[in-house]
Amino acid sequence: MPADQAFVTLVTSDPSSQGAAVVARSLRRHGTTRPIVVMVTPNVSEQCRFSLHADFDEVVPVDPVRGEDQHPSPSPWRHPEQGLAKIQCWTLTQFSKCVFLEADTLVLCNVDDLFQREELSAAPDPAWPDCFNSGVFVFRPSLRTHSRILRHAGQRGGVVGGDQDLLNSFFWRWSEEDISKRLPVLYNLTSSSAYSYLPAFHRFGHGAKIIHFTGAGKPWSRREEDRPANGTERFYDLWWREHRNHSVGKPSSRRIERMWVPEQRAEVPVRDHLDVCSSLLPHFTAPLQNQVRIRSGLTYDVAVMSQTRPTQLLEEAGRSGRPEDPPSSEDAAGHGSAPPGAAEGEELQHRRRWEAGRADYLDRDAFQNIQKMLDRFLD
Repeated sequence: MPADQAFVTLVTSDPSSQGAAVVARSLRRHGTTRPIVVMVTPNVSEQCRFSLHADFDEVVPVDPVRGEDQHPSPSPWRHPEQGLAKIQCWTLTQFSKCVFLEADTLVLCNVDDLFQREELSAAPDPAWPDCFNSGVFVFRPSLRTHSRILRHAGQRGGVVGGDQDLLNSFFWRWSEEDISKRLPVLYNLTSSSAYSYLPAFHRFGHGAKIIHFTGAGKPWSRREEDRPANGTERFYDLWWREHRNHSVGKPSSRRIERMWVPEQRAEVPVRDHLDVCSSLLPHFTAPLQNQVRIRSGLTYDVAVMSQTRPTQLLEEAGRSGRPEDPPSSEDAAGHGSAPPGAAEGEELQHRRRWEAGRADYLDRDAFQNIQKMLDRFLD
C-alpha cells in the first residue's frame, strides 16, 4: 500500500459525516490501495468524530479559515459552515500526494489512477468550463503552498465564492497550462449535468467514475424515496445502498469484500489529450459475450460494472465456479470461430483506430450498434 499517498475528505457538520462515510466505503468497495483521511472542523461533535474512526484511517482536526471574516457582503455561493477549511488539506504533509473528494461525492469504480496526475488536476466546472470544480482534485501537501494560498486570499481582500473561487484564482493557469491536469468530466460528474445537457448525460453518464451531488439537496438531507426524477435517481439509489451497508471496514480489519468486481488496477497512463471516449471504449470494442452473476446481496447498476474489462469479469466468473451464459446468436455470428489470438489482435487494432479518430461508422461503430450497446447497459 502506498502509505505516502491518500484520499482526503472534509466534514464540517454532523450531517455531512454521513456523506464522508459513504465516500470512504465506496473507495474501499472498489479496492483502493491508499489510506483514507477525513479532516473535521471544531463544530463536529465528539460522538460523530468517534464514529468516523470506523471508516477512516485517520481523523484529523483542523481549524476553519472563515471567508466571511474577510468579506462581509453575502454570497449565495458561500458555505458559512465550511468557510475555507478545505484549504487545510495542504497541511497534511505526512503525505506526498493526495486526492481530495468532497463529502457529497460517490465513487463508482477504482480511481487510484488519479495519483498518476499532478497538482492541480481537476475536472471543469459545468457552469464555467474555464474554471475547475473543487469537489475532486489532485494536490501535493505543502506548508509553503498553504501559506501562499492564505496570503493570496488576504491580498484579494475577501473570498466571495468560497474555496472554489479562491483555488481557481490561485491556480489561475489551470485551463491553459497543461491539458493532462484537466480531468475528464466523468471523474466529477455533477448532478446539475442532468439539467445543463441532458442528451450528453444520458449518453455518457453510465461511464461516470465519481458522482458529485452538488446543490442544497444532498442525499442525506432528504428521504430516500424523495430522490429527484431527472435521470440521476439511480445514483441516489447507489448512495443509499452504500449508506445502508456497514460490512466494509478499514484494510486493517481484513473485511474488504469484493461485491461484484475484481480490483481494477491503475494501469491507464496519463495522456496528452484527454476525452470521455476512454470510458466508453470498452463498450464498443469486443461485445461482452458472457455475463457474470452478482454474488452479493448488494446489487449495483450493471452500467457501472462496464468499467471493468471484460476479461476481468470472465476470469472472476471462472474462479467463482458459476456457469457462464452462452453468447447470443448475434455475437456468435459477428465473431465466428476465430482463434483467441486473432480476436485479441483485431480488438487491439480496433482500439487503436478508435483512439486515432478513425472509427468505422459504416460498420462496427455505426450509430445503431453504439445505441444498442448503450441500451444494453442502461436497461
